[in-house]
Amino acid sequence: MRIFFLGGLVCATLGAVPLAQATEAEPFTRPHRFSAQDIAAFADARIVALKAGLQLKAEQETNWPALETALRDAAKARVARIEETRNSGAAAFSADPIGALQRRAHYMAARSGELDKIAAAAKPLYDVLDEAQKRRFGPLLASALHERMRGAPGARRGGDMTSAF
Repeated sequence: MRIFFLGGLVCATLGAVPLAQATEAEPFTRPHRFSAQDIAAFADARIVALKAGLQLKAEQETNWPALETALRDAAKARVARIEETRNSGAAAFSADPIGALQRRAHYMAARSGELDKIAAAAKPLYDVLDEAQKRRFGPLLASALHERMRGAPGARRGGDMTSAF
């Protein structure tokens, strides 16, 4: 019994050492924020992943460029909105809540127009996909748009096809 107690005490002590060192090292720091170039690179990777995941056949490839262009345009606009938000300052909402709500409404209206363009560009491609490709299309597109789908792995509770920007 005494050996189990001493073994437990040793394990607890050894486990606490890294925690003590971590708290002494430096106080909580703000998580890293990705640069505009980082965000654009991730968007490019998600678009490439969409195409790879669909495994398009040669006859389907002709419908891909329109969707890719619409996705890239939306990604560029998203990066611009993120940069604009960052440049306006973190305290902008508390300093001017009405202005912040108006900017948010403007961003959402712009995003709505982008999604309409993406839907129009995606329809011809979607119409020529086989059943397996159609099954993958929704989750892959949501990922390419950097959005969450209800019920998808990692989706926020109550999430849908809306984005933060």
